[in-house]
Amino acid sequence: MRAAALACAAVLGLTACGSAGDDDASGHLTVFAAASLTEAFTQIGEDFEDANPGVEVVFSFAGSASLASQIAQGAPADVFASAAPANMDSVVRSGYAADPETFARNRLVIAVPEGDPDGITGLADLADPGLKVALCAEEVPCGAAARTALDAAGVRLTPVTYETDVKAALSKLGLGEVDAALVYRTDTEAAGGAVHGVEFPESDSAINDYPIAALDDAPNPAVAEAFVDYIRTDEALEVLTAHGFQAP
Repeated sequence: MRAAALACAAVLGLTACGSAGDDDASGHLTVFAAASLTEAFTQIGEDFEDANPGVEVVFSFAGSASLASQIAQGAPADVFASAAPANMDSVVRSGYAADPETFARNRLVIAVPEGDPDGITGLADLADPGLKVALCAEEVPCGAAARTALDAAGVRLTPVTYETDVKAALSKLGLGEVDAALVYRTDTEAAGGAVHGVEFPESDSAINDYPIAALDDAPNPAVAEAFVDYIRTDEALEVLTAHGFQAP
């Protein structure tokens, strides 16, 4: 209860923020978050812990579709942050969460090796039969966004691999197994100088909204709500934008 109260007070900054409703609430918080949030949420989690002594944030990063499936199968978690509304909607429809809120946005780029040795300038270049391209599977947000962007550009291509999340798609480029990958801008920024992100206009039609919600069966509901509130603060937004996300 003390950890929950600390979280509520530090995050919300209110004189009265409601009862946790659970005198046995611990400071352990489990957050299921989209793989593309790895770097930003890791930093935000550390900041949240610093502001709330006694709270321990544990993240599970993976594709949003996989995380939504795990929640439906009863995996214990307090918070879900998805890379697209569709996966959050499935969790809400199933009765595991309510009232999600968008906290960030993200857009696609074409990831290529530094120096862009193949001279890729847009989506049409990816249709070159001599190029090996990695995409995310279409059931995960980065894959659905890629399909939307490719359709908008009128580009048809056959990737050499469909990956389960955006980090896996980018890793194929890092390993030299592909020449390009459609990933989020945030992922190329996280990779530093190892890769370059090629912007393309059709990404405007495939911008992903990122929703977050405390889960209805959260083991630690008070701290879950406090973390969700913290994600919407200026401090958290500053971290998100520093990692390439856009404000909602």
